[in-house]
Amino acid sequence: MESRGFIFAAPIAYKLGVGFVPVRKLGKLPSDVVSVEYDLEYGSATLEMHKDALKPGARVLIVDDLLATGGTVAGTIELVKQLKGEIVALAFLIELSALKGREKLSGFDIVTLISY
Repeated sequence: MESRGFIFAAPIAYKLGVGFVPVRKLGKLPSDVVSVEYDLEYGSATLEMHKDALKPGARVLIVDDLLATGGTVAGTIELVKQLKGEIVALAFLIELSALKGREKLSGFDIVTLISY
């Protein structure tokens, strides 16, 4: 998701031999998009994904650098659901466990490498 997550998601997609789908902030993608407004700890924001990024039933690993409150990844989950993708797991480099973002994401397999 958004720019820092690309640093991790793109090489993971390359290593797995699968596609990479960027999720961006409002107005950054050049083609037709699906969008979702989501809550942040300090307001709200909008995420977008290309409408043709996923085929129905596509298996998706959502990757980002940081799991904090879970708002951004919850928005990304909603975008994948709009396109009828199947989320297989969520992966993060860092989890800020005191912010309890994991609680917002119950029901998903979550992998983090570092937890504070």
